[in-house]
Amino acid sequence: MLERALDKIAEQIIALDEASLTQLRKRYLDRVFDFEASKEWEKAVVIYFIINGVVAKNNLFNRHILEQERVEKGMTTRRVKGETKRKFRVIK
Repeated sequence: MLERALDKIAEQIIALDEASLTQLRKRYLDRVFDFEASKEWEKAVVIYFIINGVVAKNNLFNRHILEQERVEKGMTTRRVKGETKRKFRVIK
């Protein structure tokens, strides 16, 4: 039951426009740093990380698509010196 609820939430979030979410990210980041012991603050933290999750998901998706296109064209994938295949970076 919990998995089904999370799956529905994920579907709704994926349907949101990244550009619109990105415009809201600063507002929620400000709320995250303006701590108050309230449900509103807790929701702001969750929303901020949802927005970052969508941005990270799209970044990973685009990287995989580019890598697939390179492989299909017979090109080798280039990596930045020191970068590993599964390395994540912080998105600010």
